[in-house]
Formats: sequence, C-alpha cells, structure tokens
Amino acid sequence: MNTLGIIGGMSWQSTQSYYQLINQGVAQRLGGLHSAQLILNSVDFATIAQLQHDNQWSQLADRLGYAATQLQRAGADCVLIATNTMHKVADEVSAHIDIPLLHIVDAVGEALQQQGITTVGLLGTAFTMEQPFYRQRLYEQFNISVLVPNAQQRQRVHEVIYQQLCKGHICQQAKSDYLNIVTELGHQGAQGVILGCTEIGLLLKQQDTAMALFDTTALHAQAAVNFALR
Repeated sequence: MNTLGIIGGMSWQSTQSYYQLINQGVAQRLGGLHSAQLILNSVDFATIAQLQHDNQWSQLADRLGYAATQLQRAGADCVLIATNTMHKVADEVSAHIDIPLLHIVDAVGEALQQQGITTVGLLGTAFTMEQPFYRQRLYEQFNISVLVPNAQQRQRVHEVIYQQLCKGHICQQAKSDYLNIVTELGHQGAQGVILGCTEIGLLLKQQDTAMALFDTTALHAQAAVNFALR
C-alpha cells in the first residue's frame, strides 16, 4: 500500500472527514481490519486564514511547500492538500517535492466528465469562486464551464464557511441560503454544483436537493484511496 501524505487543518473540521473517508474506502476495498497508511501534517488554520485575507499567497506557498517537504521526508508517496482554496498555490507546493501532488480539481473534473456535465456551478470561499485558478483548470483540463453565484451570494457563502463551518457550527438558515443559491445556479444553466470548499459537505447532502452535488472532500478522498491501493 502506498503511504498518503495529507496537509490538513484547513480546517480540521474537514480534515477529520478526509481521515474517515479514506479509511472507510480502504476498508471497503480490502476488507477485514485494513486501514490506510497515511501521514498527517496539520497546520494552524488561524495563521493560514489571516494570510489568505491579507493576500499573502507567496508566504502561504512557502508554508505549504515546507509542510509537503516534511511529508515526503517522513515517507509519504504522494501529497494531498486537504482544502480547495489552497490549490491556488498547488503548483508552487508541488515544486517543493519529488512525489505526486493529487490535485483536488482533477478529482472533481474526472467525476464531472463521467457524468457528462459540461456546465457546473461552484460554491466555495470567495478566493475559490472569484479567482481564476479553479475555474481555469476545469475549463482547460476538462472543457467544463463554471458558473458562480452573484456578489451578494458569494459573500454569504464565504462568511458561512469561515464563521460557521470551520468552527463546526451547522445552521439551518445557512443551509436554506445555500440551497436557494444552488437552485438559482440550476436556473442559470448549471447541470450540477461543486461543493468547492471541503467544509460544505458538512452542511449540504445530496438528499437535500434534486441538483447533482459534487462533494470535493469525498472525491479527493476517493482519489487518495485509488492512489494508495494502485
């Protein structure tokens, strides 16, 4: 079994979902008492979040690059960044290491292609929704067009992530607001919606809506299981 290296803590609420999903996936594939071989390097999210909002992406790239280097030295065979937003610096992080970085957008893009989706809605942090790194990779690598909510909706999605979900708070009003945004994206032509922040899967489930939801945490974890067992 290959050893997975995870840069986590962004936030720890979703990192525990990664740990659970990856171990469940390995157990389902191998049976018995099998679980994943993985190494977790968990950062202090308060520092990361402040640097994000201060637009200090080069510092963030260096911090995560160092974390990835530590994982490689510890024996990891690949690295996952357990958050969507920080894939803005995925190329810079990958440059620090000699092992593969399993990109979250690639896991999402492959799932969208398998479902025949060519236009998709995107929920995430303001950084993920508004900056081009996520939408551009989906379009260039998978020929998938991305729709995002309007400015007021993007602000609401962003504040729920940082003020509630990253702290483990699940609010019914927030869920209702998110579902309304999902519905509107469908009216605009989205064939499905990416839960493009690893915490959103804690709030929205597929049974909550008829719109196809693509939970990035689950898809990224499945890619990790495939790598571990290939």
